[in-house]
Amino acid sequence: MGIDGIILMDNNGRPIIQSGFRSTSPAYPLVHVDAVNDALSKALRPQDVDPVIHVPSLNIGDAPSACCHLQSSDVRVLCSISGNVDPLFGFAFIQTFLDILQEYFGTVSAATLRENFDTVYQLLEETLDSGGHPLTTSPNALRDIVLPPSLLNKLLSVAGANINTTINSGSGLGGAGGPFSSPIPWRKAGLRYTANEIYFDIVENLVAIINRNSVTLSSNVFGKIEANAKLSGTPDCILSFTNPNVLVDCVFHPCVRLQRWSQHKSLSFIPPDGKFILSEYRYAPNASRASSTVTPASSSREGVTLPFALKPEIDLQDYSASFNIIFTSRLTAKSIENVLIEMNLGEGASGIKCVASRGTASWAFDSQKRVLKWEISNVPPSSSWNLRGSFSTPTIAPRPSRALQVHFDIPTHTFSSLKVDQLKVSGESYKLYKGFRGRSTGNVEWRW
Repeated sequence: MGIDGIILMDNNGRPIIQSGFRSTSPAYPLVHVDAVNDALSKALRPQDVDPVIHVPSLNIGDAPSACCHLQSSDVRVLCSISGNVDPLFGFAFIQTFLDILQEYFGTVSAATLRENFDTVYQLLEETLDSGGHPLTTSPNALRDIVLPPSLLNKLLSVAGANINTTINSGSGLGGAGGPFSSPIPWRKAGLRYTANEIYFDIVENLVAIINRNSVTLSSNVFGKIEANAKLSGTPDCILSFTNPNVLVDCVFHPCVRLQRWSQHKSLSFIPPDGKFILSEYRYAPNASRASSTVTPASSSREGVTLPFALKPEIDLQDYSASFNIIFTSRLTAKSIENVLIEMNLGEGASGIKCVASRGTASWAFDSQKRVLKWEISNVPPSSSWNLRGSFSTPTIAPRPSRALQVHFDIPTHTFSSLKVDQLKVSGESYKLYKGFRGRSTGNVEWRW
């Protein structure tokens, strides 16, 4: 059993494009579209809709099905499944297909999909076979089959020239032509660059929940190693770390040799051409502790140390409320950038008045979502910031959210302190330029 099909809709609930539902009736995809639109119309907020929706059978005697859906910008992707198919399989394919669209078009939007309708349809045909199983999902292999959109391609298409047929047949490309001419599925054959370089970005995201007593209820760091390779020929790379034991629950790109990692904790691979994710992992220093153990937010022995402290003071009255929020950086050498603190003020909130302690910070109120946003572009080390304000609820008692959402970035910093030891390249004799850098982001729920 595989996926029944994929449907891409706009914000108005109208289908833009869909894959071929070959083993179902023509009305089958429309039933799934109606089921999602009906659930969205009944929900107060789009995020309140369950990610997996039960869809009743179309005809008597047919088995019921389910629809997995995911929102990306102004596009909602629907994945129809039936039988014993795991919904996670559908979500995994949705995310993979969105990554492919991002690679091809830069941004995923309804307008972009309509402008490149033919390219999107070809990608659907190449990534999903007739049985609903993923087929070709590597961007490097897809670029040989489906050419990325460009002005030249569109002009040739209007003129009636089928450039895809010419390229895919290998005409004029010698022995290296054709979409599957390389023995390595993720790498093209005959690549040549004047400057050979490879760069690695170690990106880590902290997800944590802090209770009202500043005690960490949960904290995990999810990381990934992003690579951008522009190397000639077929180089064989070995990437080693000084502290590989900090990585747990690792997921690797198909190019990584698993046996080498199991034995020596080093990544041995022949890299794809261009951008790719070499590895994803989780860093949890308190994983060996009992799951019921809670640690202070300032503790560095058992949990991930938060780079900041938050002190929210909120006073609720009968028909109004006042608040005082203090944000303090715990870092002594690095700055925290792009800090965004959000607080939902609840239904009926109006008359928002705020004063920020420093001029470089700004605040705004989203009247539709009832969310107060406090933005700080750059927080120097060991500095404190303050936001004071009030709001009123003329008809009902104030009911703001009992948690603040904090988002931030820290350049040139990683929570796991993962260090690259060396990168060895064999199989090619050219001079190689290489670079490594770290970056951290965070999403923290701080309750009061």
